[in-house]
Parts: sequence; C-alpha cells; structure tokens
Amino acid sequence: MKEEAPAPLNDRIARRVRELRAARGLSLEALAAQSGVSRSMISLIERGESSPTAVVLEKLAAGLGTMLAALFDEPRPRADPVARRADQPQWRDPSSGYLRRNVSPGGIASPLQIVEVLFPPKARVAYESGAREARVHQQVWMLEGTIEITVGDERHRLDAGDCLAMVLDRPVAYFNPTRETARYAVAIVSPHPDVWK
Repeated sequence: MKEEAPAPLNDRIARRVRELRAARGLSLEALAAQSGVSRSMISLIERGESSPTAVVLEKLAAGLGTMLAALFDEPRPRADPVARRADQPQWRDPSSGYLRRNVSPGGIASPLQIVEVLFPPKARVAYESGAREARVHQQVWMLEGTIEITVGDERHRLDAGDCLAMVLDRPVAYFNPTRETARYAVAIVSPHPDVWK
C-alpha cells in the first residue's frame, strides 16, 4: 500500500474543508460551533499548516454534514466508476498511526463508501461525535487481527472474519489490544449520497 506524502494530502484536506465550508455557506465561527473544533484550528487546517488527527477530522466532517472519507477525495471533472488501488487516497492519523485508504471511487453519487484500515498494535482512537443530521450505518469487517470497538456503552471484540453493524449515533472508540496490526474494511451507508461530496 503506497501512502501519500503528508504535505500533498494535508493540502488536499485543506482544500476540501475550505470547499465544503464555502459550499455550505458557513463561516469559520459557524463551522467551529457546529463541529466543536476551534476557529483557529480550522483556520490552520484550511491553510495546510496543521496535520489534524482522525478525531478532529471526524468532528469537522460531522459539522460539515459529510463523511470523513469526503475530506480525502480529490474533485474529478468526470467521475470514474473504477478506483484503481494506486489512485486511492491514503491518510495516516498523526496521533494513533492508523492508516486509512478510501477504496470507493470518489465523486460517484452512491450511498455506499468503503474504507480499508490498518490499525497499529495498542493504538486507540475515540470519536466523540454522536447523532448526525442523517442516519448513517456502518459495518466493520475484520480481515486480519483483532480490534475492540466500543459503541456508546457496548464493547465488542472482533477477530478475523467477524463483522459488526452499527449506527453512527453514539461515540465510537477503536482499540487494538494485541501486538499485531489489525486490518479491517469499513462499509458506510448514508441515505444521502451527496454526503461524500
């Protein structure tokens, strides 16, 4: 898996956050209020001067009414229904070290988005965002290793081959309790395909 260099990807994230905020007619202050991310941090991210964590990006995505995956997509003049592995954007969380790859073709009006994640040993990520404007369903399918996922107050241990279905309406935490990297696929379904844009 070829990882994209941090600077170009941070520039892409910066551009996407700016574009999405402008498309929704939100000021920095309004997005800060909706996302729980400070105005100054949003400004740093939009200028490409910060390497935001997965938790911060998830809060921004929720505040923008979109999905985390939409922050990594490159706008395309014509949507291609095939996403070649070499062209699939990847991003590493600077806090936990987890690596995510957007598998689904970008720019396609589909309610489904697929992401592959490599989650390091002993790493933990907790998304505090709860209910969203639109009901979003997610399934995590373990391909290799073990992961513990806490949804609200419910904890689930997944081993290779296991699959967990959830609605993204409560805080979710991921933890790899082992000494091996975990690999899993995430399928996310939203009733509004435009949340990926």
